Amino acid sequence: MAHYVEEGARDVQNAETFLIGLDEKMADWNLLEKVDAIIFGSPTYNGTVSARFKQFMEDSPGPAFVEQKWRNKIAAGFTNSGAEHGDKLNSLMTMSLFAAQHAMIWGNPGLLSGKTRNDLNGIGSWLGAMAQSDNASPEVTRKIEDLNTAKYLGHHVAEITKQFCNGK
Repeated sequence: MAHYVEEGARDVQNAETFLIGLDEKMADWNLLEKVDAIIFGSPTYNGTVSARFKQFMEDSPGPAFVEQKWRNKIAAGFTNSGAEHGDKLNSLMTMSLFAAQHAMIWGNPGLLSGKTRNDLNGIGSWLGAMAQSDNASPEVTRKIEDLNTAKYLGHHVAEITKQFCNGK
């Protein structure tokens, strides 16, 4: 899903993207201080963000929180769970509250709710991008509409960031 978010952001002229996977290493705090936007992503496990994402949040106060180094950065979020509902909203609320604590500006997907599950934003999230994959590999079970919703989120946030940075 993260790759689709990044692909959508890259589609905006002059947008530079960096994909930081927390499974590989902890966050590059210096890079995160320099960027204009951060799009958070985490699977939803047991009704909330993953343990690794929680660790990322807990590690942020030293480098970012005390000096408000992420103040006025654009933020957004995306998540995936095994169940169609799967309490994904709680994960997005956790991310948005985390962003608020850092004085960030939360961006939403910019999409109306899809009329069917086969539409863009078919899960109907207003707060971030949501995806559902069965209890198998996401590459096998994830719906292309969910991935395209993630791509749209990346594009929308990059557009918002560009407008914000250009004073519009």
